[in-house]
Amino acid sequence: MSKAGDSESGKKRFRLSENFFGTATVGERGQIVIPAEARKKFDIETGDKLLIVGHGDKGIMLFKIDALREFMNTVMEDLQRVEKEYQKSDRVEDAS
Repeated sequence: MSKAGDSESGKKRFRLSENFFGTATVGERGQIVIPAEARKKFDIETGDKLLIVGHGDKGIMLFKIDALREFMNTVMEDLQRVEKEYQKSDRVEDAS
């Protein structure tokens, strides 16, 4: 049985109330201040590089570059592993 807020797969479900950190006002130079609670939760520190990704003309998202790089490296490693397994299974089928 899963806890409230958890999905059946064991991953925590997204809840806006747990991920809403307030608002930010764009300053004269186009700068915004990321609320302290969000910086703490996502371990964003002075000098960190953030990737800014647009969603059409609807809005933007910010990602820590290192976190995105780590995620992409994991995806690439998993993809390489899956490709090797797929190639092995093809060779086994071809040999039969």
